[in-house]
Amino acid sequence: MKVKVAVCGYGTIGKRVADAVSCQKDMEVVGVAKTKPDFEAKMAVRKGYKLYAAIPERAELFEKAGLPVEGTLEDMIQKADVVTDCSPGKVGAQNKATYYEKAGVKAIFQGGEKKDVAEVSFNALANYDKAIGKSYVRVVSCNTTGLTRLLYVIKQNFGIKKVRATLIRRVVDPKEDKKGLVNGIMPNPIALPSHHGPDVQTVLDVDITTVAFKVPTTLMHVHALNVELEKQAKPEDVVEALKSEPRIMLVSSGDGFTSTAKIIEYARELRTRYDLFENVVWEDSIAVVDNELYLTQAIHQEAIVIPENIDVIRAMFDMASKEESMKITNESLGIGKYQL
Repeated sequence: MKVKVAVCGYGTIGKRVADAVSCQKDMEVVGVAKTKPDFEAKMAVRKGYKLYAAIPERAELFEKAGLPVEGTLEDMIQKADVVTDCSPGKVGAQNKATYYEKAGVKAIFQGGEKKDVAEVSFNALANYDKAIGKSYVRVVSCNTTGLTRLLYVIKQNFGIKKVRATLIRRVVDPKEDKKGLVNGIMPNPIALPSHHGPDVQTVLDVDITTVAFKVPTTLMHVHALNVELEKQAKPEDVVEALKSEPRIMLVSSGDGFTSTAKIIEYARELRTRYDLFENVVWEDSIAVVDNELYLTQAIHQEAIVIPENIDVIRAMFDMASKEESMKITNESLGIGKYQL
């Protein structure tokens, strides 16, 4: 028996979730919902996904564009066991109230929603078991996912007293052409701390303070971390611990990884859409001074949450243990294969 998954919102995250679900032997995509008949909608049909109108009154727009739809969002969720809502921020919460609760269907929300939209916020490494059997779960944002994965491994191996992290954030995703920061650096927010620390604490018990800046790039986020450790550690100990986790990839400037541009160029050699599901940590950034760990990592905001969206489905339906689910997801998406 396969879990029937509906994807509401077929954009940056939604199309990647749909493709990832299609790679799982225990899941299937029953449909994707779009708000307009654009090129992404046409690509969805070309891939064989059944197309639905996310906004009922716009169904005729799809017909006029030569894209017949199977029905509306309400029709799609009737065929699903769970909906992965990849709509823009706040829309998921509206869909929950309007459609999902009414239909009695389980739903997964993304990090752009407030934590109150769900029973639990989720990261596979940090709190898989808390999502078992739940009806509404929120997968935390790209930055929070990246921080949580890394800090979980560090905490498990060395303990953590305190974390201070500076986040240098891409301003928009590559396809966004209506907004962006062109010539400046923006504290975001100006008042400290940023929301990322409290968001990490929804899934991992750790003392963390974060600050964030937006910069005019679209490729990746970069995190600079300072972690006070509880146990004594050497840089090589940290390297060994990080290498043991498939969802963390270590690279070095010696191999030519001098910027996020080079990381993305490497990713173009590896996967469709140059997706990097892993945290990318510069190995030569890892240093320990007076038992304080310093390191720098890069996060591909378009792809890093995709494995979590797969694992959370198995948790919600109690289909596999944390270790089993992560292994299946890693193998199906090729995670952990490309460590240099």
